[in-house]
Amino acid sequence: MRKEFFKSLAILMLIWLSLPGRTQVLTNTKGLPGELIDSLISSGYVYSDLERKDSVSLTSEQAVKFLQKRLRMQYWKDPADPLRVALGQLVFEASHDPYDSAAIFLRKYPFDSLSVDWDKFYIWEPLRLRMPVAGLRDTTILVVIDTLHEVSSDHPDFPFRYFEYPFQSDSIKAAVGLLMDQVEARDSSLILFTGAGNTVTPVWLNSRSGMMQRHWLKTNLYDSATIWIGAQDKNTIAMYLENGIGFTRPARQEVYADARIDIQQIDRSKLMDVKKITVKPQYWKYRSEAAFALNQAHMDNWVKGGESSVSTSLDITGFADYNNKALKITSNNFARLKYGLIWTDKYGIRKNLDLLETNSKVNHKAFGKFDFSAIMLFKTQLARGFTYPTDTTRTLVSKFMNPGIITLGFGLDYKPNKTTSINFSPLSYKGTFVTDTTGIKGVDAVDQTKYGIANDRKSKNEPGASFLFTNEFKPFTTVTVTNRLQLFTNYIKNPQNIDIDWEMILTAKLNWFTDVRFNTHLIFDDDTKSPVDPEDSKSKKTARVQFKELLGFSFIFRF
Repeated sequence: MRKEFFKSLAILMLIWLSLPGRTQVLTNTKGLPGELIDSLISSGYVYSDLERKDSVSLTSEQAVKFLQKRLRMQYWKDPADPLRVALGQLVFEASHDPYDSAAIFLRKYPFDSLSVDWDKFYIWEPLRLRMPVAGLRDTTILVVIDTLHEVSSDHPDFPFRYFEYPFQSDSIKAAVGLLMDQVEARDSSLILFTGAGNTVTPVWLNSRSGMMQRHWLKTNLYDSATIWIGAQDKNTIAMYLENGIGFTRPARQEVYADARIDIQQIDRSKLMDVKKITVKPQYWKYRSEAAFALNQAHMDNWVKGGESSVSTSLDITGFADYNNKALKITSNNFARLKYGLIWTDKYGIRKNLDLLETNSKVNHKAFGKFDFSAIMLFKTQLARGFTYPTDTTRTLVSKFMNPGIITLGFGLDYKPNKTTSINFSPLSYKGTFVTDTTGIKGVDAVDQTKYGIANDRKSKNEPGASFLFTNEFKPFTTVTVTNRLQLFTNYIKNPQNIDIDWEMILTAKLNWFTDVRFNTHLIFDDDTKSPVDPEDSKSKKTARVQFKELLGFSFIFRF
């Protein structure tokens, strides 16, 4: 008997030394016999935290960041939506202690209502195929012609304004489930037990089921008994007397029959009514770009020749695009200002770049990738322009609205892709105007005959056809090539002589504010005459190719 007693005492002491403390869980079982570990686990005295991987693998930080992004106001139809409020509370409690969750709402929320079918992110268009084999009928298939970046749902309880492509709604449910399991696993409550002599014993109860803690209970006779207190399940408190311990009931016992706990029932059967907000579509989109270039060269006693110079150029372009899918109307508009000056020791300050132009195009869906289109192009300059046939004289050849060139056209616009537009307007009009031919005191008059206008007139009107080609090509990620080609032919006078206006801009991006820009501009107009010998204004005049090229570093500002 004595041998059995000491053996039992040794086992109890081994169990006691293995426990880290009165209010902690036994998590380190190194060195204990395997039979004893199995016995403790089967009795519920040792808590084993088994992790189960979710189908969507997220860390806690990733789940918090993901839901924080979804909580942004621009995604929600109603900022006070119950789902948004519950998600915000969950994210807050996941990163702060203690935890007071909206678990009931989130557990019962129909996350299937957030799903958006994958095909809603694409624009479909029927394509009819003609079968070359006799006897076979023609067939029609649906093809994807474009991808939408923002898609909303037709579900009446859909709380977001839109989903971005390729967003999957399963990620919200996975992130919510992961965070709720994590927060509930660490959720705990402090309970104070008051014993004899008003001794207070604090006990932390954790929501992880099966966690038990060992305590000592004193009777009114100052005897102690060992009990286990813990949470075997969620929202429960379990108290068990140590096995093998008995006690005698006191002769006197007080019964408290009036003791009760008031429980307040919360009705969560009905959700708040979701108010429908009508979202006004954004038809107009604006953007602007400004490029400034500065070049300088200095020469002093340079034997091989040359001249010191400083040149500047400014290129400002503003874009305004309109898109109304309901009416099938689109419009692309831009206005551009280019101006540059150059200073040399010999000639001082002169203008070397001056252009003011606008381009407007209105399209209405016709068929396939073709649109009915109306265009308006306008070009002029801001400051006076001169030619310098000699070192001491100069001749005025242009100023604001002298000349002014406007082109109007109606036809078809073909867009094979988002970066290419081919516009053909068989019904077009081109007008060239020189309104001031009387001159200004001390300055010669503008010679309108340089621009094909009769000597006794101030304008030239040409009916014809116009062709406009625009394309943006990116051979590399940081290199962009933009081409704009405009052609016009006069139906009445020399239709074979086609007016050409071609501009090419190659931009290589160095960093967020600096580009290397190469700009070429070629113009040929059969009605625009210039002297064969630039230094002799009386020499023979003829139509020649006009070409301008600029290369330099530019400071780019986009807003």
